[in-house]
Amino acid sequence: METKMVMIVSAFPSKEVARKIALEMIEKRIASCIQITAPVLSIYEWEEKICQEDEVLAFVKTSCSLQDSAVQFIKERHPYEVPEIITIPVIGGFDKYIQWVEDNLISVKRES
Repeated sequence: METKMVMIVSAFPSKEVARKIALEMIEKRIASCIQITAPVLSIYEWEEKICQEDEVLAFVKTSCSLQDSAVQFIKERHPYEVPEIITIPVIGGFDKYIQWVEDNLISVKRES
């Protein structure tokens, strides 16, 4: 099954920061659903130092056509200098859920 849906994954320093951005994205209908995880431990190298930080992950569900807008939205509001923003194509899934995602985005807003 081919879909027109993507999932964007981004790491944030706290639930509060992720929640603020997620609520804005839902209100603007750039995303249909955003799940925010419990803290995870991220281990990475930054500026020649090994870092270990608690972060939360946001899983953003949107359409391929809104992917660039969603990435830009996150990038402009993200507190990190180089935020993790990764887009994963959705190659299948429950058709009614995928349709629900599409129906709740600005680009597919139905005219009455």
